[in-house]
Amino acid sequence: MRALPVVLVAVLTAALATPASAAVRDDTRFVDPLIGSAGGGNTYPGAVRPFGMISWSPTSTRGDQTNTGAANGYAYDATRVRGFSLTHVNGAGCHPGAAGDVPIMPHVGAITSSPTADTKDQVYASDFTHVDEIAEPGRYRVGLKSGARADLSVTTRAGIGEFSFPAEGSLLFRVSNSLNGSEDAEITIDPATNTVSGSVLTGAFCGRRANGGTNNQKTYYRLYFTASFDRPITSYGTWVNSELRPGTTTASGGEGYLTGNNRAGKGSGGYVSFADTKVTTRVGISYTSAEAARRNLAAEIPQHAAVSDVAQEARKAWAKQLRAVEVDGGTADERTIFYSALYHAFLQPNVASDVDGTYLGSDRKVRKLAPGQRVQYGNFSGWDQYRAHTQLLALLEPQVAGDYAQSLLNLALQNGGVWDRWVHVNGPTHVMTGDPSAPAVAGMYAMGARNFDVNAAYDSLLRQATVPHPDGLSDKGCPGQCEGQRPNLAEYLRLGSAPHDTCHCWGGAAETLEDAVADQALADLARRLGRSGEELQKRAAWWRNTFNPATGYQQARKADGSWVAPFNPASDLGFAQGSSATYTWMVPHDVQGLAEVMGGEDVAAARLDAFFHRADGSWATGGDALRYDPTNEPGIHTPWIYNELGKPRQTQETVRAMARLVYRTGPGGLPGNDDLGTMSAWYVFAALGLYPRTPSSAELHVSSPMFPKARIVQRGITVLAPGAPNIHVRDVRWDGRRQAQPWLPEEFVQRGGVLRVELTS
Repeated sequence: MRALPVVLVAVLTAALATPASAAVRDDTRFVDPLIGSAGGGNTYPGAVRPFGMISWSPTSTRGDQTNTGAANGYAYDATRVRGFSLTHVNGAGCHPGAAGDVPIMPHVGAITSSPTADTKDQVYASDFTHVDEIAEPGRYRVGLKSGARADLSVTTRAGIGEFSFPAEGSLLFRVSNSLNGSEDAEITIDPATNTVSGSVLTGAFCGRRANGGTNNQKTYYRLYFTASFDRPITSYGTWVNSELRPGTTTASGGEGYLTGNNRAGKGSGGYVSFADTKVTTRVGISYTSAEAARRNLAAEIPQHAAVSDVAQEARKAWAKQLRAVEVDGGTADERTIFYSALYHAFLQPNVASDVDGTYLGSDRKVRKLAPGQRVQYGNFSGWDQYRAHTQLLALLEPQVAGDYAQSLLNLALQNGGVWDRWVHVNGPTHVMTGDPSAPAVAGMYAMGARNFDVNAAYDSLLRQATVPHPDGLSDKGCPGQCEGQRPNLAEYLRLGSAPHDTCHCWGGAAETLEDAVADQALADLARRLGRSGEELQKRAAWWRNTFNPATGYQQARKADGSWVAPFNPASDLGFAQGSSATYTWMVPHDVQGLAEVMGGEDVAAARLDAFFHRADGSWATGGDALRYDPTNEPGIHTPWIYNELGKPRQTQETVRAMARLVYRTGPGGLPGNDDLGTMSAWYVFAALGLYPRTPSSAELHVSSPMFPKARIVQRGITVLAPGAPNIHVRDVRWDGRRQAQPWLPEEFVQRGGVLRVELTS
């Protein structure tokens, strides 16, 4: 392995050893990475840095090696692990979700059979209890029933782990056992240099999904890794399928992307054993090459670093990141919920480029960052993120958001100009519906992200929104993963809505509503760039074409103009992961128009009251398709719609009720899939008493802040809420000027200042 320059070692070692200043604010003590690890939040508790490429966290098992205990590898109630994997996705809902690459398992006892032959994870896995588990920002520790212990920490692209054993132990490198399987994998053990290296060729996000997932049983990236040890390897071997091969140094073979008997017993890996009862492992990863993985490791973790050193720096990194928002007051539990949500919001996007600027494009070619771009990011859950996360990211970290927008543009240009709605690392997966890149990019630009080629992004998005693409006529992956960015665009433009029977989309009504939001976003962006957005503005009103006056709800239509029947507002026919009752409110850019077709503001407000409350008057918190569902994204903006109807008091009450009823401390503290930080971002906005008025503007709704004081540091914004935690707003003043409307102009984000929201009981 190439040695680090002496000067670099000295600098890194000094940085690791520098004590934190007592005067520097550190809110990491309020972060609980286990929040969301139960009840369908699908978070993971392992070691990760802000926006990190590597995230070292457990892969759990319920007795099936071709599956996992949770969508993203960890569930609080699945207390048996088969390894600690190097990559994860926060909160994706498919089971299994994505990544979970290269599980490394500390094993106590002899290696007498192929770990891949252990198809029920009875031999080469171990139980643990939460009493023996500690999850902190940047560090994860656990003791296993086998007697082995793991202590893990990370930098951005590399990790360090201390593994201890009650007697001689081994590390298993399950190179082929990514959460969704693999097309191929390979491993090389080099006892002379005391290293293990290899890679896995994988992808297949949502590849087992019932509604179109089989189209995603495909590869789009190879993850490379290199690992070194501070103790000599005393014995080693590999395995391929059911064959154990002691004393061999290379192996290869994937598992495929199926499950159960179609995959059980397939795959490859290797093991290294040590005479010592404790070994420290340093591991670097890359999506471009084995050499890049070695460079990433050499640049980020000194050869003789300790886990505690790296963990201390990781905690400092998180403390600095969390200072993006500083809140004062509130209870310890309220701060825990808030800072854990902020922590989860800063887990993504994920760095995908190496220390020297190389990255894997969506065309699977190795590319180099263009001048001006600091980082290439991967992972974009567009349908989810554009409703809260991307705006929060741009508000708090505009430079990161700008690099993110440039990254999405890069991936689109490498993908024939098509912006995919769910990008995993570099790979287009087509998951969900609509054209979320338009509101995401427009919203980030509106919020102040400027360090990307916005004109090129607009031109590319405009072309996809106005020129039909062959993918738009494909039914591959439909309904859940249809390939077209703008499905059957020619028919959409002819009819003014997506025809449910010929749209090549998930649901005609949902597609129409999503495209209306996207067209509004492009119109908004056009105006900011001095371009004409008149036609797009007209198209943004096409949501009216799927509103059925006879039922008072959004309803899918056929190509001949007839309504899809039978109709039930509780049904998802024509919609995607939501009912007509939920989607009917998905017109954030034209609430006045929606109220008009409903019969006026008072009628719309009364309907909202029924939407948020059960028949007995209690708050609706999910499980009823006719009412508000806080567990999924299509309706999460609706609590703020009251502001548009002249009833801000109801917005204040509803936002606070949902924040307190469905967000909690503990593993079950998230209401649904975190979806790359979206649910967490919703809570951060709610706690600040702010929320984007539309996805593509920087106007901010005002509700009641939960803390008496909050500072958005980069923007010079201070939010004062005398009377907190009361709910009702008596007065709103920005820099002393009373605000007549329950929302703030875009100048507030641009200029900053003091927002005083006086609360009363």
